[in-house]
Amino acid sequence: MTQAALPPSRTKPTGWVQTERKIHEAWARMIARKPKAAMLAHYLAANVGEHNAVVASHKTLAQLLDIHPTTVKRAIADLVAENWIEVRQIGSTGTACAYVLNHRVAWAGKRDNIRYALFSANVIVTSDEQPDSAELGEQQPLRKLPRLFAGERQLPAGEGEPPPSEPSLPGMEPDLPALAEPADREPMEEAQSVGSITDSLLGRLR
Repeated sequence: MTQAALPPSRTKPTGWVQTERKIHEAWARMIARKPKAAMLAHYLAANVGEHNAVVASHKTLAQLLDIHPTTVKRAIADLVAENWIEVRQIGSTGTACAYVLNHRVAWAGKRDNIRYALFSANVIVTSDEQPDSAELGEQQPLRKLPRLFAGERQLPAGEGEPPPSEPSLPGMEPDLPALAEPADREPMEEAQSVGSITDSLLGRLR
């Protein structure tokens, strides 16, 4: 099975970084005593990217590491017992979990007697776990939601949907759910400039 490459980190190496000697020594002992656990930890660390967690099912990890799912479960238990990772279950079945490295998950205060945690992770899935596996790569593209900087507002432009749709009155379109724009993108990176958007809006008002 060919593993898809995950997005590379934006962080560029700058030279040597001091690391804790006692962690190196503990890691050496882990490799000798629990080689499968060490292998799993290496894989998680290699795929965590800019986050501090990886989400994957036991089946996916077993396939990628070429080991039995039961071995994956034992390796996870070993890493948890020795405080190398934290495991947070997603859903009630426990077949997919978030494996957290370096920092434990921060939990918010109770709301309606339920506590929540929000954190980012790289997610790894395999095609054979998907109910539409035969259609992968052939689906229609997703509709695009806007990405906005803080303080930016939505200004609909361009053609509307073809008939028999009922177009909204200009300026009365409901706002779309928007994604937060990364801070490192320059404003107005998209092809349309403010001038072209304004011209389009004025054309609809004529």
